[in-house]
Amino acid sequence: MMKELTVGFYTLGCKVSQYETEAISEAFEASSFTVKDFSDKCDVYVVNTCTVTAESDRKCRQIIRRAARCNPEGKILVCGCYSQRTPEELEKLAGVSAIVGSYGKMTLPRVALRLLEGKPPFEDEEGIVRVSDIEKEPFEEMKITKGQRTRVYVKIEDGCQCRCTYCAISSARGSVRSKPVCKVIEEVEALCATGVFEVVLTGIETGSYGADLGEEVTLVSLLRELDRRGSAKRIRLGSLAPELVGESFAEGVAGLKILAPQFHISVQSGSDAVLRRMKRRYSAKTALENIKRLKRLIPAAEFTTDLMVGFPGESEEDFLATCEFLKAARFLSCHVFAYSPRKNTPAAEYGDQIPEEIKRRRSEELIALAKEVGDSVLTDIVNRGEPLSSVLETKKRGVWFGHADNFAEVALCGSADERLHGAAVALKPLYHKDGIIYCSLLD
Repeated sequence: MMKELTVGFYTLGCKVSQYETEAISEAFEASSFTVKDFSDKCDVYVVNTCTVTAESDRKCRQIIRRAARCNPEGKILVCGCYSQRTPEELEKLAGVSAIVGSYGKMTLPRVALRLLEGKPPFEDEEGIVRVSDIEKEPFEEMKITKGQRTRVYVKIEDGCQCRCTYCAISSARGSVRSKPVCKVIEEVEALCATGVFEVVLTGIETGSYGADLGEEVTLVSLLRELDRRGSAKRIRLGSLAPELVGESFAEGVAGLKILAPQFHISVQSGSDAVLRRMKRRYSAKTALENIKRLKRLIPAAEFTTDLMVGFPGESEEDFLATCEFLKAARFLSCHVFAYSPRKNTPAAEYGDQIPEEIKRRRSEELIALAKEVGDSVLTDIVNRGEPLSSVLETKKRGVWFGHADNFAEVALCGSADERLHGAAVALKPLYHKDGIIYCSLLD
């Protein structure tokens, strides 16, 4: 009887990486591996890395060492953004058996089988590293066929054109490459046919979808085709750059039946001086105008964002401009983070680096302000009293929780019926507490 082959996965970083790990996992299952928990003793461990901050790099190394302790005889395969940028750092770690970069992830089951047979990881080259020039690689074909009933992610785009001065991801992911429209539609419709309620279309620069596919293909044209076909119950979008959600985008998506009324706009800063030093492609005024236009054309829409503090040269006036922007845009929630110098990026060489204690203070102040603004948004939602469409995702202490179509977190009072798991329900907002809107069922 053939020995069972086991594999464990660990993903660091963004939703794109999470999707990729799901696709790799399905490929391993197709190669007769059994997927186990990463903390179990496995024959193979796959670590999909992130390099967005120095802390991300540190955690990647920590996870690799953990795998080596779990099974010193196991094969550790490393892929992703960190391995694309600095594979030489990972190659030094004890226990690492093979390294691929941002391209070639779907070859990992074959690599694992070769290693388990006592062969070198790659057929046509020596060593344990295969990291190609990402700018020369196409969109790597991958898909998933299963997911949770409530929400799945589908990667439609990879790479970024922006080359912001602080960011390591553009060098790790390369330029924009898009999944063909027919492949996106096929994957989305197959997932929805299994009972998935919400599909999140995601990418490194989601709003640039189609830039490499010809003038007729855009994110808007893809959304309109999915809306026309009507196979998906709800489509949500991943992170969008502010300059890519202008007038044509807003007018193109207004009125779509399947599009969730929530947009994550990655603003980074409310200071024009900081945005220029970051080499972002918009002003604070443009970003705010685009948000307000979307709100005007889609009144139910709510907005989330990323905001950075402590970018080199950020003055107190610049920081206060970001605070004012947050209040004017009225974000439902914000991911606030401090600038982290990344090797081989222009901003890391800037001379006016901000002391850590100032970064911490600004982070704390902005997080507190974001909570205040978010609470006021939740108050507005409750006071309007309009029904919220939600899918119930998890149950804690007898209470069902989920996310409304506008991405507000909701809780259902008064019903612990097990049949509600994964159900799409209409809710009446009652009150909010600790960032959650408590609701009752509408008939």
